[in-house]
Amino acid sequence: MTPWLDSLVRPGPAAFLALFFLEAVGRTLLIAVIPLQALESLGDAQNVSTLYFGASVAGLLFSFAIPWLIRRLRRRGVVALGAAANLAAAALLATETAAGLAVGLWLHIVGTACIEVPLNLYVLDYVRRKELGRFEPNRIFAAAAAWALCPSLGVALRAHVAPWAPFAASAAATLVLLLYFRRVRGTDEPPQPPVVPVNPFRYLPRFFGQPRLTLAWTLALGRAGWWILFFVYAPIYAVTSGLGELAGGVIVSAGGAALFLTPLWGWMARRFGMRPMLAVGYGATAGLTGAVAAIAGEPLHGAYLLVGAALAASVIDGVGNATFLRAVRPLERAEMTTVFNTFRHVAQIVTPGLFALLLATFDLAQVFLAGGAFMAAMAVLSLYIPRRM
Repeated sequence: MTPWLDSLVRPGPAAFLALFFLEAVGRTLLIAVIPLQALESLGDAQNVSTLYFGASVAGLLFSFAIPWLIRRLRRRGVVALGAAANLAAAALLATETAAGLAVGLWLHIVGTACIEVPLNLYVLDYVRRKELGRFEPNRIFAAAAAWALCPSLGVALRAHVAPWAPFAASAAATLVLLLYFRRVRGTDEPPQPPVVPVNPFRYLPRFFGQPRLTLAWTLALGRAGWWILFFVYAPIYAVTSGLGELAGGVIVSAGGAALFLTPLWGWMARRFGMRPMLAVGYGATAGLTGAVAAIAGEPLHGAYLLVGAALAASVIDGVGNATFLRAVRPLERAEMTTVFNTFRHVAQIVTPGLFALLLATFDLAQVFLAGGAFMAAMAVLSLYIPRRM
């Protein structure tokens, strides 16, 4: 076996990049389909926001059980559980019923968490700390093909093959991920004692008592919240403005294609520092997102602005979670990683929750205005990143 192929079947950076790619394929096939299905079933953007809010709250409650599950099932068992949850989610979502939509979305969130948490812990075991800053943009780049192609592919399958087709494709990708994960893991023991996550509540005071970790968490929350806005409300914007479902998928895919630039942004962050890159990324994303509200009567121009905002957001993704990885103390990685990962769950709750309240009074355009204002606040916060980072 050549060294390149050997690196793909043994735990290490190359194998984990492949796993993150497969996980992204299964997820992105549905990333634009689920909001469109929810809009069709529930009638308006406010009801869609409420659905996402409820499913995300239930997903957050489940996530607190993941440390316990890892202790009982070990990390490979939790990955298998996540794959099973994603398969069940695909089956329920394919029923196109209100109950199937609600439970399927929750299982989809649960499955993603059960796969991502163990994979991130494996990364901490097998990727050296000095290489983590390079691994983050490479991880995003490895998934860029999925983010560029699969959202529009999922919508096209729904429109031109069958409503259940994108869910079947997502299930197939999940099965491939599970089989490949079992092959990669082999019988190797980690090069250091395995990292096991702990209950995040126990370490909240210590985590948020460290300003650099608090800053890293807040910036990650802003990044995750904006992408939730993009993936949920860009397809809804396309449909409600008259561009159509396929245009919604194309907008999401075009935005996802910007992730191909993350290695470039990662290199620039190492060359010029994370602080200026994040300030520019958050600031440009803020301006372009807010501008969508200003030209609400020009849907095609709004679509271009959304794609441009995604390009600006990819600058932020080029830095990834490096602000946290640089700030966390090696002996506290397990505890602090568990707390840090809550940013995603909080974003999944806060973003649709706030927008559900906003949409009760205002129209969809104000969602983009609020998103732009929030990202402007993140641009200001990024100026507090220490220069040496």
